[in-house]
Amino acid sequence: MRAFITGVTGFAGSHLAEHLLASGDEVLGSSQRGQWAVGVPIEVQRAVQLFTWDLTAGLSDTTRQIVRNFRPDTVYHLAAISVPSECGAIEPSPRAMASNVSGTQAIINLCREFANQPRMLLSSSCYVYAPVSPNAPVVTEDAPVDPRRAYGKTKLLAELELLRAVQDQKLDGVIARSFQHTGPRQSPQMILPDWIRQFTSSDDQPVRVGCLDTHLDLTDVRDICRAYRRLAVDGQRGTVYNVGSGVDRRSGDLLEMIQRCSNARREVIELEPGRRQHPIADISRLTQQTGWKPEITLEQTVTDTLNYWREQRSRKEGTDS
Repeated sequence: MRAFITGVTGFAGSHLAEHLLASGDEVLGSSQRGQWAVGVPIEVQRAVQLFTWDLTAGLSDTTRQIVRNFRPDTVYHLAAISVPSECGAIEPSPRAMASNVSGTQAIINLCREFANQPRMLLSSSCYVYAPVSPNAPVVTEDAPVDPRRAYGKTKLLAELELLRAVQDQKLDGVIARSFQHTGPRQSPQMILPDWIRQFTSSDDQPVRVGCLDTHLDLTDVRDICRAYRRLAVDGQRGTVYNVGSGVDRRSGDLLEMIQRCSNARREVIELEPGRRQHPIADISRLTQQTGWKPEITLEQTVTDTLNYWREQRSRKEGTDS
């Protein structure tokens, strides 16, 4: 297949490109700055046709021509602003609306211009769902949607744009509601790499964590990317799919796993104690319709992420010496 990925240089985007290339696909990718992040394999960087596109600027003639010339079979729309400082906390910032909502509309318009329209996969989020209780955390795709934070609100609006285009304009689109995912190359702003970075640091400082009783659905990013490709091939047009592990993970158990895999013992300071419950994915629809299921254990994810951070630290120390 010929695949166009928006946000290709990001965490999930670069892993998706790596998976698609390994599957024999050709890949065109766009990103806001047109630069690869540290750690992306050089063979991936060389194989992907990368160009710069800031979604907040709309759809230019240059962008239109680049994508037309490539003639994608599938468009994976991953680009979005998600960091609260840029996206907004409760209400979306103007920039987040321009990127996450208007940007999605620009991708839809681009897909419509092809005589043979590509399939569009929108990477959405579990944060479109209404808050859940610890007694009933599992959500199907039919669970109530009522996002409470800015990112989830923009993603729900993006979903509505795509579903409207599927219904009114006969666009071939599917929606992947991704739950939390992690793995090598993820930003240290996120829970697993943040804790690993602290545990593997050369100093002897305590490890500071937010909450040790957060319950969440956590999947390896490489499994998430396999699901995206399965949906591109076998997903049903106009359908929403939960993409996650279906397992309720406790953050305190994750911390213990990091300690065990790293052979490190540090004082741990919990900054925000108390139970927090995130949605847990019911992945029956995805599994039944595509045959996909998670393959990478959480322990393997932790080990691979540990090795990645150790490698990056070793390279930095070699550069500094």
